[in-house]
Amino acid sequence: MFVVDDILMAPFRGIFWVCKEIHQAVQDEVVNEADALRMELSRLYMMLETGRISEEEFDNQEKMLLDRLDALEQSGSDEEISDDAGQILT
Repeated sequence: MFVVDDILMAPFRGIFWVCKEIHQAVQDEVVNEADALRMELSRLYMMLETGRISEEEFDNQEKMLLDRLDALEQSGSDEEISDDAGQILT
């Protein structure tokens, strides 16, 4: 009986595996983008300290980068919630 179940469930397991791989790739991409934004913020702070940009330019660029970072972190927390639900199904 288990052999028949394995044969019948094989296509669904394959699809599920592909979906998990896609999900993992998306999560990795979000982490990479967040790291890039943090590095850009660091570079921005250095430019301000060395006087290469003004306070106004710094404030504008910092706000833009922090808003994007917040959006990524919020989408990441949404993904964790759905990932927890997915764990129950497996």
